[in-house]
Amino acid sequence: MAKAPSYSSMRQQKYTQKIRVLLQELPDFCRDFFRGLETNNRSALTRYEYALDLKLFFRYLCEELPRFSGKTVQSLTLEDIDSLQIRELEQFIDYVKFYVDNEGRYVENNEKAKARKIACLRTFYKFFFRREKLKNNPAALLEAPKLHDKAIIRLEANEVADLLDAAEDGSGLSDRQKKYHDATAVRDTAILTLFLGTGIRISELVGLNLDDLDFSCNGFRITRKGGNQVILYFSDEVADALKGYLALRQQITPREGHENALFLSMQRRRITDRAIQNLVKKYSSTAVPLKKISPHKLRSTYGTMLYQETGDIYVVADVLGHKDVNTTKRHYAAQTDVRRRQAARVVKLREE
Repeated sequence: MAKAPSYSSMRQQKYTQKIRVLLQELPDFCRDFFRGLETNNRSALTRYEYALDLKLFFRYLCEELPRFSGKTVQSLTLEDIDSLQIRELEQFIDYVKFYVDNEGRYVENNEKAKARKIACLRTFYKFFFRREKLKNNPAALLEAPKLHDKAIIRLEANEVADLLDAAEDGSGLSDRQKKYHDATAVRDTAILTLFLGTGIRISELVGLNLDDLDFSCNGFRITRKGGNQVILYFSDEVADALKGYLALRQQITPREGHENALFLSMQRRRITDRAIQNLVKKYSSTAVPLKKISPHKLRSTYGTMLYQETGDIYVVADVLGHKDVNTTKRHYAAQTDVRRRQAARVVKLREE
């Protein structure tokens, strides 16, 4: 019997198929570009996002620039792309701040979304420029918008306890929500405990399988963003929550193809990202109503607690899976400032 594909590989397959569908709507030369991205080990999700960005860019050229009037996206050539000037690329970046899509919906992009579109154009132009299929590379001159660091929203120690209590006893839930709470309380508590006790990403949690757990060392195997597998470790508190859920999990007969999934939905399938986002929102809205909490905020809470306990930013970066420690430093700069203030009070020049 063939081994079932992992959640990570299934996710890759899903986005690869979406890319193939999108390529049918793009100019032929894009196929070379996306083959190049795959060769360079860009994730399927990144390639899919680039395909969406390029589709929007080409649509903009055909619908907003008079000299391309009458052209369709598929009829665009590399000569057309080579004729573009920096001001026209800048006009596109300005356009994506706010526009109406093909279905009449209003779309607004923040600084981060605009920065991704600039990264896509830079990568696209660089690919063909290096292969001497483009003579010009105006995208290299695009200035990325300044990304302003947002204050990290995290839970305080008492709020963590309140959130877990809400998941365990269902306090604050509506009558309709309480109908399902008895069936999901143990699972939901285990999920929240795992987030808060390990800093795991939502995609990593969704992808967990039964055979990824090892209670002999209190560790589990996850697949990181780039596809690398690593072992993370958890406390006895997290282990107890997982064992409590597994006792119930053994009584459930999963749907075909979901037998190895750790966390199951009410439909006995692998739980989805959306379902987890909803359950975090459900409990946090009652436990901490003044804070907008998401799975990523739970990850930030763990990162903050870990840094406060260890004072080692490199340990935090490693456990959270940040490739660049500067990313971690930016996120936890406020905590670094707290430690600096503490340091200022430690050294005494004169005894009182």
